[in-house]
Amino acid sequence: MGARSTAVDRRLLDYTRGTRRYLIARISLGGVTAALVVGQAGLIAQVISRVIDDGASAGRVGVLLAGLLAVIFGRAGVNWLGDRLADRASSAAKSDLRAVLAQRIGTLGPAAIDRRRSGSLVVLTTSGIDALDSYFARYLPQLVLAALVPATVIVAVAAADWKAALIVVATVPLTPYFMALVGAATKRRMDRQSALLQRLSGHFLDVVAGLPTLKVFGRAKAQAAAIRDVTQRYRVATMSTLRVAFLSSLILELLATFSVAMVAVAVGLRLLGGHLAFDTALFVLILAPEAYAPLRLLGANHHASAEGVAAAAEIFELLDQDPPTPGTGRTIPDLATTELSVEGLEVRYPGRSTPALQELHLTVRPGEILALAGPSGCGKSTLLGVLLGMTPVSAGSVRVGPVDLATLDPDAWRAQVAWVPQRPHLFARSIADNIRLGHPTAGDDQLRSAITSAGLDQVIARLPAGVATVLGTDGAGLSAGERQRIALARAFLRDSPLLLLDEPTAHLDGHTEAAVLGAVRRLMVGRTVVMAAHRPSLLALADRVVSLDAVMAR
Repeated sequence: MGARSTAVDRRLLDYTRGTRRYLIARISLGGVTAALVVGQAGLIAQVISRVIDDGASAGRVGVLLAGLLAVIFGRAGVNWLGDRLADRASSAAKSDLRAVLAQRIGTLGPAAIDRRRSGSLVVLTTSGIDALDSYFARYLPQLVLAALVPATVIVAVAAADWKAALIVVATVPLTPYFMALVGAATKRRMDRQSALLQRLSGHFLDVVAGLPTLKVFGRAKAQAAAIRDVTQRYRVATMSTLRVAFLSSLILELLATFSVAMVAVAVGLRLLGGHLAFDTALFVLILAPEAYAPLRLLGANHHASAEGVAAAAEIFELLDQDPPTPGTGRTIPDLATTELSVEGLEVRYPGRSTPALQELHLTVRPGEILALAGPSGCGKSTLLGVLLGMTPVSAGSVRVGPVDLATLDPDAWRAQVAWVPQRPHLFARSIADNIRLGHPTAGDDQLRSAITSAGLDQVIARLPAGVATVLGTDGAGLSAGERQRIALARAFLRDSPLLLLDEPTAHLDGHTEAAVLGAVRRLMVGRTVVMAAHRPSLLALADRVVSLDAVMAR
């Protein structure tokens, strides 16, 4: 295993402290297992040698047989208990890691993780962490056995026949050496497989979310072909990884077989020459394979855990990101009389060579309706993200009167802002709960007023349970226009002095657009508004239109 993989192993233990007591108990059981292995080999050798050499009857070796049976059942019980502890360790580790990851994602905020597709994050936090089952439940316990059992076996063999012990000592290191060589190749393939799976999941989620639009513009089949292409590459990568895993298992089995054969030949020759007692030779031959068995299983479990370790490396990339340092100021200037000024603003996203915004200077007067125009990709949504306090600034500043926005407490600032995106997210809760996201403590009268202002009355009237109707995931069952009006109702209920709109009429037909525009016009009254817009009907509502690409080109 490479240096990076080794570091990941240590960090997995650091981030999953709940597993430590299980692992300590498993180490103790590993010592018991090693002692039982030696005891079992010794009892088998004694029973067979007494029957063959001394002609002892079954009754005369009854005590030995009873002891052997107890050891066999003891090993079975220890293995069962070890598996239970390993499963508990795996469950605790996955819970700890998911909690740490969820907390870090919440701390980083959407801007720090926007370069990752949501489908990729879903795969990482679900099946990616689930793939660590093999690491915690199989690989780590087997690592303990691979350290304890061979050492105990070598000591026991050396006590009986030091020459055979030398052969075991010389051949045992070959197994982890070849395992490391094959593991490096497997790791590269697992990294590629994990990346392809995340790409496939992210692409598929994006396609499903945009399927109606793709269907309208006749691009659904082209996207299906793209998904089929990524799926084929994922299948090829998976089969390539499986081939390496099977071949590595074959190599480890051959190494173990040849090593045991060398011990058997050396012991057999000295037994025939009369230089070794039969019971000693039998004990060594029975015990020698036990030195290699844990290492063979370790190699198999290492390959089985490779996918989880690859996912863990992706998780640590998120955990290594430094969270933004929020401001602490909670005194917000009165936005009804305070202008917003953007001074030399620059925003750069990780992995992109050109800035999303550069040397932007802009002033928004109190009570003004400002429309941001320009082609897609010119930075309209980025500027709105900065004003929301979600997108970090690379250079320049946004000032609220004399106060730098970066020095304000994000929660205190966002309490003064209402936000309506292109695609509002709706939760699988009631319509009332979704609207109350804008103002959780709002009363029923305020809720009804917001619904009326947003033009939702007729929509809610035809629903079986009215505002108590529970929506499907992401508003399933509602049209795009109805979902947008719920977002507008949130903004009405929030009643904030600063309103940010990100093309609220995008993807709507003419009739629905007219209904949404009426609600937007009512929402703008008495507020400072900054909106990204490209449709003429929305631009017509603005007091001033600023083309971002023209402003930054100066």
